[in-house]
Amino acid sequence: MGLVYEWTGRSRGAGVEREATAAAEAPFGIAEVTGVSMVPTLLHGDRLFVRYGGRVGAGDVVVLRHPLQQDLLVVKRLAERRDAGWWVLGDNPDAEGDSRVFGAVPPELVLGRVLARYRPVTPGRQRSAGVVLSWLFSAVRPVMSARSASRRLRAR
Repeated sequence: MGLVYEWTGRSRGAGVEREATAAAEAPFGIAEVTGVSMVPTLLHGDRLFVRYGGRVGAGDVVVLRHPLQQDLLVVKRLAERRDAGWWVLGDNPDAEGDSRVFGAVPPELVLGRVLARYRPVTPGRQRSAGVVLSWLFSAVRPVMSARSASRRLRAR
């Protein structure tokens, strides 16, 4: 479903929830992706550098509260703005758990925009020179806005 686990400088355990006061203290945070709804853009285990608050627009990848279970944080792409809020979609068309299931998301549930992703080294993986070079090349990348999000929405 594109769930995220956040680090805000405080130990909170699994199923972490970010409070509004923490956003004022730290406008940036790190989150970990669980699930496959954002493949190929984000993979299970990726770490995300998130800017909380600020402006978001169609095509941005964001962290938001699930509209039906607000203690659950998810990562999705903003497809378009509607009267009821943001229409959000996962980048993986075969995965469920986006606005096709729960409808538009109210703007106040959108917490922040994902700026970059970091792929940690896989534990136990061979450390050959080729593997290390491949990891260095792809470990940190910006997460770009997809301005074609509304076109993808019409195709679904």
